[in-house]
Amino acid sequence: MTTCRICATSIAPFIDFGEMPIGNAFVARADFDTEYFYRMRVAVCGTCATLQVIDVPDPDRMFHDHYAYFASTSAFMSRHFQELAKDLEGRYLSKESPFVVEIGSNDGITLQYFANAGIPHLGVDPSSNVAAAARAKGVKTLIDFFNERTAQRIVDEHGKADVLIATNTMHHIEDINSVAAGAATLLKPSGIMVQEDPYLGDMIEKTAYDQLYAEHMYIWSVNSLGNAFGRHGLEIFDVEKNDFHGGCMRYFLCHAGTCAPTRRLEAQREKEKKLGLAEPKTYETFRRACETSRERLVELLRRLKRDGKRVAGYGATAKSATIINYCGLGPDDIKFISDTTPIKQGKFSPGAHIPVVTPDQFHEEHPDYAVLFAWNHLAEIDAKEQAFRRNGGKWIIPVRMVEVL
Repeated sequence: MTTCRICATSIAPFIDFGEMPIGNAFVARADFDTEYFYRMRVAVCGTCATLQVIDVPDPDRMFHDHYAYFASTSAFMSRHFQELAKDLEGRYLSKESPFVVEIGSNDGITLQYFANAGIPHLGVDPSSNVAAAARAKGVKTLIDFFNERTAQRIVDEHGKADVLIATNTMHHIEDINSVAAGAATLLKPSGIMVQEDPYLGDMIEKTAYDQLYAEHMYIWSVNSLGNAFGRHGLEIFDVEKNDFHGGCMRYFLCHAGTCAPTRRLEAQREKEKKLGLAEPKTYETFRRACETSRERLVELLRRLKRDGKRVAGYGATAKSATIINYCGLGPDDIKFISDTTPIKQGKFSPGAHIPVVTPDQFHEEHPDYAVLFAWNHLAEIDAKEQAFRRNGGKWIIPVRMVEVL
């Protein structure tokens, strides 16, 4: 038994994924013996409804000068966040002295739009290598973790923000109370915060347990996020749902009482009640569905191996570490994983040590099947890999009911 990070209520795990490596910690062969593991147990707080990984690594182990995720490698995601930037500029930026801040700005995928438009901005990211990539695009970036201290520093040096952005970031930060307090400090009285993260309702409905890993220590709902930020004077006034990352929710927050709640928000709250996201039985059902999904994937890969089929992986995602290690897979099951990210190529997947190779090797070896760990980018990848499909290659979707496409 331990306590919720948000409200300090006692919580207990409903599922234990076992020993896990850090999802983005792709390793060199020389480092196999010193690889870091933690026990990934997941709980839901009965008071504030926050789903959380109970024990997580120190932040410095996850976000550093060799962080392996560069958001701009996906053309779909680049377009997605450019559209977000344009929307925010049109709706929420003041005409005089506009200022935009992004938490977890990564390689500048969103802020580059504001930089190119000459709009004052600042990114905050603790990983110096992705921050360097952002700075190369002209994006002003502070290399640090965002919290109350950082927020006050930004206010002192730059003033308060019209817009505070956090996309695929709020599930990465252990001390959410400090982040929420910092957001309240940083926002102008009329300012808004927009954040977008994988949505709990989609994870449950799709049995997308790969959303959970060290860096994804929370999976938010309208209810839980509203409870977390409400403790610090911020409230959700609108939401927008989209299909990125297997199902995301975009949340719009403001200082309490400054924006009227929308009908979309009220409708989503009602949907969450129907989904039972605050009910313990929902998570017991989810646990059993995860176990069934694992059994189906392991059996499929064993059958393909018996049949002499060549199986590769596609997309050395952080999410793949959860699937691979939860299912007990290794190089005997999946020969290699193809990925376009140079920093991952030539290394090995966390925990299971499956080689990560370039797309050229994927094309040269002509696997019969490819486990699509980046299944949330199916449309983009399938359009790019038509030669694989023409040669008879089939995709395996490794979560949910485990499909062969």
